[in-house]
Amino acid sequence: MKIPKALKKGDTIALISASGATPPGKLFPAIESVKKLGFKVVVGETCRARHGYLAGSDELRASEVNQMFRDPSIDGIFCIRGGYGATKILPFLDYDMIQANPKVFAGYSDVTALHIAFNQKCDFVTYHSPMPSTEFIQSDMDDYTWDCFINRVIATERSGLLLENPPAQSMTTLVTGEATGQLVGGNLTLVTASLGTPYEIETQGKILFLEDIDENEQRIDRMLTQLKLAGKLDAVAGILLGAWTNCGPENPEQPDNSLSLQTIFNEILVPLKKPIVMDITCGHCLPTMTLPLGRTITVNAKTHMIKVVG
Repeated sequence: MKIPKALKKGDTIALISASGATPPGKLFPAIESVKKLGFKVVVGETCRARHGYLAGSDELRASEVNQMFRDPSIDGIFCIRGGYGATKILPFLDYDMIQANPKVFAGYSDVTALHIAFNQKCDFVTYHSPMPSTEFIQSDMDDYTWDCFINRVIATERSGLLLENPPAQSMTTLVTGEATGQLVGGNLTLVTASLGTPYEIETQGKILFLEDIDENEQRIDRMLTQLKLAGKLDAVAGILLGAWTNCGPENPEQPDNSLSLQTIFNEILVPLKKPIVMDITCGHCLPTMTLPLGRTITVNAKTHMIKVVG
């Protein structure tokens, strides 16, 4: 798998939205946040467009993704936000052209759909990372999150890199053991939505990362069960579980009518007998880790050492 050329200060970053519309008040601060990193910024039309909850029509969003990969003056592409809509543009992307022009591509949440497609169809590494109109502009954006992001997109060639939580936040072993494989995945909802499509996630022998937000425990159960029934969980070499932000019982006043996430993981994931590490600081949270999707990593679930090896 190709690793895109590392970014450097002075490079040109395209800001796009393949998903939801950007709130107008967040656009200028988002642009400035990327400029402060030392990059020049080209603002895509989708950052200002709106078609209901989408950042313009499907055709516009797909055309802009193609345009930014095709344009040799663009060095990297940052998705300004997530939301919904990335799956809708997958049939309209020029995968042959994109594969011929790999670039640093960063974002998360709904952007998971594009990570899966680019990793599998275009054979290059992408970055599950915070985004300019969400985390970048928050007052509590922390040094760990900034440093992790910058070190991934600027030092993209490094092997031996450790994927570590902030010092005060410990990982947890769900199932002990060691595994090596290509890092794939992202948002559970989007991973599950890929099933049965031409863009279905491939998990055979891979390390699957999952996280989500605002999904009650029953829906988490349903999605993990669907992945299990589809053979996607049995196929993995190991699993990393990130943040599950606001993923509690449907009725918080009646928690006994639900199953805890821990119970769901114990019942669905533990029987796989694959190495599983929980509480990875990554997802809809701050601090948050930037993950190099498509890189080969090793996981020691007992010691919580996660290392990029290829």
